[in-house]
Amino acid sequence: MNRFQDRVAIVTGAASGIGREIAHAFAREGARVVIADLKRDAAEAAAAEIAGNGGIALGVAMDVSDETAVNAGVEAAHTAYGRIDILVSNAGIQIVHPVDSFPFAEWKKMLAVHLDGAFLTTRACLQYMYAAGSGSIVYIGSVHSKEASPLKAAYVTAKHGILGLARVVAKEGARHNVRANVVCPGFVRTPLVEKQIPEQARELGISEDDVVRTVMLKETVDGEFTTAEDVAEAVLYFAGARSKALTGQSLIVSHGWFME
Repeated sequence: MNRFQDRVAIVTGAASGIGREIAHAFAREGARVVIADLKRDAAEAAAAEIAGNGGIALGVAMDVSDETAVNAGVEAAHTAYGRIDILVSNAGIQIVHPVDSFPFAEWKKMLAVHLDGAFLTTRACLQYMYAAGSGSIVYIGSVHSKEASPLKAAYVTAKHGILGLARVVAKEGARHNVRANVVCPGFVRTPLVEKQIPEQARELGISEDDVVRTVMLKETVDGEFTTAEDVAEAVLYFAGARSKALTGQSLIVSHGWFME
């Protein structure tokens, strides 16, 4: 039997990038996957792709920073499948500016997507997990949950905050058999990262190749990007852990960029 046979996994921001790969990985292992994404058509297309490969998936529209949208999306998932076993809080955006000129509206937008989104989806899923007496929440943090880089004040702040939320959920959820953990990837060459390369080149006054070589991958042991598959493997490891001991923890997936 597949590792996640008939389990229900909600993955936010799953129409593309890392979230898409995580969703496909769960589907290959037998899970019924809920693709939650800002754009309904993209979510439904991603779900159809999984179904075309023999999996089971549902696409729902979800702005993770909107309380009503989150509650409705999670309720739709529960109505469709009758349970929620796993939440992967993955949805995210990136905006880069120096701190001294970071527009407040963009700061608030970053924290709304990353932190409000993690909180709102967690709260919505916990009611079903607590009622069932089991569940696993995996947050997608970042090496920037542990480290800092210039121009990324809002992102670094949000990703550090994810660690704190996960640790509180791990402590509160323990008596309900709900675990919470964080996967912390290095740079993955998704559209989000591709967008950053020219932005950072302009801000730092260097070439795009130099951004990749001397900024993004400088501290890795082998000069390689982390892959979406690498991240998905770590997510499934946390979500599928049979031991209650594995909660409140973070796992760095970064080709050695950050070690602890």
